[in-house]
Order: sequence, then C-alpha cells, then structure tokens
Amino acid sequence: MSSDRESTPAQARVLAVTSGKGGVGKTFVSANLAAALAQRGERVLVLDADLGLANLDVVLSLTPKLTLHDVLTGKAPLEQAVLPAPGGFSVLLAGSGLVEYSRLTPEVSEKLQEVIRQLAPRFDRILLDTGAGISDVVLYTISLADEVLVVATPEPTSLTDAYATIKVLATQQRRRGVRLLVNQTTRQGEGRAIRGQLQQVVDRYVTPHLEDAARPFRLELIGEIPNDPAVREAVQKRRLLLELLPGCPAAQGVAAAAEKLQA
Repeated sequence: MSSDRESTPAQARVLAVTSGKGGVGKTFVSANLAAALAQRGERVLVLDADLGLANLDVVLSLTPKLTLHDVLTGKAPLEQAVLPAPGGFSVLLAGSGLVEYSRLTPEVSEKLQEVIRQLAPRFDRILLDTGAGISDVVLYTISLADEVLVVATPEPTSLTDAYATIKVLATQQRRRGVRLLVNQTTRQGEGRAIRGQLQQVVDRYVTPHLEDAARPFRLELIGEIPNDPAVREAVQKRRLLLELLPGCPAAQGVAAAAEKLQA
C-alpha cells in the first residue's frame, strides 16, 4: 500500500504516531510533542485517529461537544470540530467506544482522507495519533501520512510488536524508513541501543525481501524519554507535561525529539 497523499496539494507535513502495542505512551507522546513543536513556532494539529479507543480528550482534559465521528457522519462541519488545546496547538478529537470503526469501510476511508486533505493547508504539521497494532484501520490511517513515528518502550513485548509494525510498513506500504522514539528508558543511551537492535533485525529479516533490497530500510532515532515520575503526575492531573513540569527529564526528552523532527 503506497501513500494516498502523493497527489494532495497540501502544506502540512503529516506524521503518523503509532505503536505496535498499547500502553507505551503513544498519546502522551503525541500531545506533548505537539506542544513542543508549537513552542518552536509550528501550527500543529493532533487528530485522534484511534477511532475506537480514543483518549486524547482525557490526556488534555477536554470535553468536546463535537468529534471526528460527527464530521465523518455529516452531523457537523469540520471547522466546528477543531478545538484549541492547552499547549498552543489544535485538536480534532474522536469519540471513544465506537464499534463501527473497528473495521475499515470504503466510506470511512474516503471521509478520513478528505478530512486530512481539508486540514492540511491550515497547519504546518498534522500528527495522527493512531490506534496500536496493525489492524486495517491503523494501517490505512498510517498510509495517509508522509512520515511515521513508532513509539516503543524497552520491554521485550513492546520491541517485538514494534518490529512487527515496522515489517508491515516496509513490506505492505513500501516505506523505506520510519522514525523511532523510545519511551520510559532507564539509562542514558538505551534508546540508541534499542534502535541498533531493531535495525539489525530489520536488515537481516526485512530488507532482503524488499523489491529494492539494495536500498536499506532506515530506522531513525529521534529521541528517548526517560522513565520519570513527573509523567505519572501529569497524566493523573490531566495536564501536559511540558506545561506542568517543563524542566523535568521527560519533558526535556520530548523537547529534544521535537527539535530533531524539525532538523
């Protein structure tokens, strides 16, 4: 599956933030990365593309009257569903527990693509906070993005699932690289070590089976976020870490990742 964005005359760079498994802090990363990019002068929108199990509203302590569901069903215009969020960026929130989005239909796929097409000229960057795993809904959402950021933790199960996601993106979507952010690290340099391990496995088991095996699939580490009690405090208070405790190690890790994204 190739990107559907190739023919889209858009200004925004669309970055899909995804993960192989849940519970790795993907939505936390999306929200705080958006705040860090906004601090660096970008017009940013986060679209909650986890259509069945959305929780960006909880992370940001927002109670939307209108959601992406209302836009997709034609109950509300797109403009009314885009909200300002803490941190200086915009959000398009999704309704949670909507069983109709557990599988991809042509109608949903077309409407989601149209939503992104309409939003793109208004922003510098759109972050798609996808669901976890490799369902058809998640993979289609990722296919709409210019770039992919895989969030993983040092846990073996997270790394196994991250590799599975990377393999599918390389073989099915013919991507030649993704970005990696390692969350909840316990020692300095752990992110680099994990990136190296994943790259070795990809080089051995994925690259030889690609159409152009001479072009290596590249994993780019954009940062690591240390395990930090400040994160739990921010989540419990439903506040952005970059606003609540901007000087803590985890917030500094997010800020460094944003800088790397802009490089």
